Amino acid sequence: MTDHDLIDAARAAAGHSYSPYSGFAVGAALRFADGSVVTGTNIENASYGLALCAETVAVSKAMSDGVRSGLVAVAVTGPGADPITPCGRCRQVLNELAQLGGTDPEILCVGPDEVTRILLSQLLPHAFGPASLA
Repeated sequence: MTDHDLIDAARAAAGHSYSPYSGFAVGAALRFADGSVVTGTNIENASYGLALCAETVAVSKAMSDGVRSGLVAVAVTGPGADPITPCGRCRQVLNELAQLGGTDPEILCVGPDEVTRILLSQLLPHAFGPASLA
């Protein structure tokens, strides 16, 4: 799967967003070393604090299916004129999965006309994770 395919998967996931309050549909796609892809979309709730971000949904799906290693890339898409980056909570959730597999995935922050590429360790320097508890 190419980066373009990963971005397309994230955009398709955004099409399933449940975002009636913000209208901000986000999609995420996680690519693993074995070539598999897991997607997620944001899910809002009338009690705003209970909303789920697309990246968190994708990580939850992957982990619930037993996928806990080999995260190599993440694409995140959303509306607006600029590339979207994972929020702080999602950076931490992605970091947990990445640390379990000893990877530092590339994050593709996707806008309508440009893609910003950055390593997770650059988005979340000095991260706290499983290794911090040893």
